[in-house]
Amino acid sequence: MSHFINDTCINCAACEASCPVTCISEGDGVRVIDESTCIDCASCVAVCPVDAIAMR
Repeated sequence: MSHFINDTCINCAACEASCPVTCISEGDGVRVIDESTCIDCASCVAVCPVDAIAMR
């Protein structure tokens, strides 16, 4: 199971900078997680200022 970024994302990129496997990138105005690369480390969850990241 991987993480996903919901529509409360403010596109600040804090999650992208914290990801050890670089599975987060900019989508259409928000960040997106490549579920096939995500290792479920949750480092992105800890840095998100708006709690926009959760487990799928």
